[in-house]
Amino acid sequence: MKINVLFTPVIADDLYFTGKTTVVIDVLRASSTIVAALQNGAKEIVPVGTVEFAVKVSGGMFGGQTLLGGERNTKKIEGFALGNSPLEYGQEIVAGKSIILYTTNGTKAIVKAKFSSGLFICAFNNIAAVAKHLVFLDNDIEIQCAGRSNNFSMEDTICAGKLISEIEKINTELSLTDSAKASLALSKSFGRSIFKMLAETEHGKLLFENGFEDDIKYCSKLNSSEVVPYFAGNVIKLLPENGLSLMNEKENIAN
Repeated sequence: MKINVLFTPVIADDLYFTGKTTVVIDVLRASSTIVAALQNGAKEIVPVGTVEFAVKVSGGMFGGQTLLGGERNTKKIEGFALGNSPLEYGQEIVAGKSIILYTTNGTKAIVKAKFSSGLFICAFNNIAAVAKHLVFLDNDIEIQCAGRSNNFSMEDTICAGKLISEIEKINTELSLTDSAKASLALSKSFGRSIFKMLAETEHGKLLFENGFEDDIKYCSKLNSSEVVPYFAGNVIKLLPENGLSLMNEKENIAN
């Protein structure tokens, strides 16, 4: 199994992901919010690349069962029901709902990787669950860090490193590119206290300044969820029974 890490979305174009198994990471906060929403019963999440498209898509979906969520530069978008705080996506609000989600970095990275044959969303919250499923698939992996405004972000890269470390616990026969090795090294150096690391990043400091300290605490929780979000048919859904149905399908094909 070969693992490569893309530090920002500008490194590769859309077609680069064709047929690949990809993991998108945007710790602060899109990935964490997606995990929270699905864990709390959201039917699906539709990631979009622009605010205008979010509004257009929401207009064509079943009214009361659709919520618009997202942010620009940490702030909830005017007219949207929800922002990009995982704490907003409680069960009483999102259960059974389709969520149209736009974020400054995360959803753009997901949309860019849409041609992947398998596309999964990872945060610190669900690293072990994602790692377990990736090992089962036994494919080469591209880890796409959402970054921040197309620039490098420490938190996404360290999360990528922790994901690689978790995969190594199960499968020691990995081939790591230079960027994957660098992510692993950064994780080992700066990932001991996830909350402290997040609070000291550029994005973390901005969230603190805007009153989102509780979001940082939430995003720093390691393996607090078994949810594995996967993208298919332009929507993100909960991997059925943590992938058991897909495992059975793969076994049937093999037989």
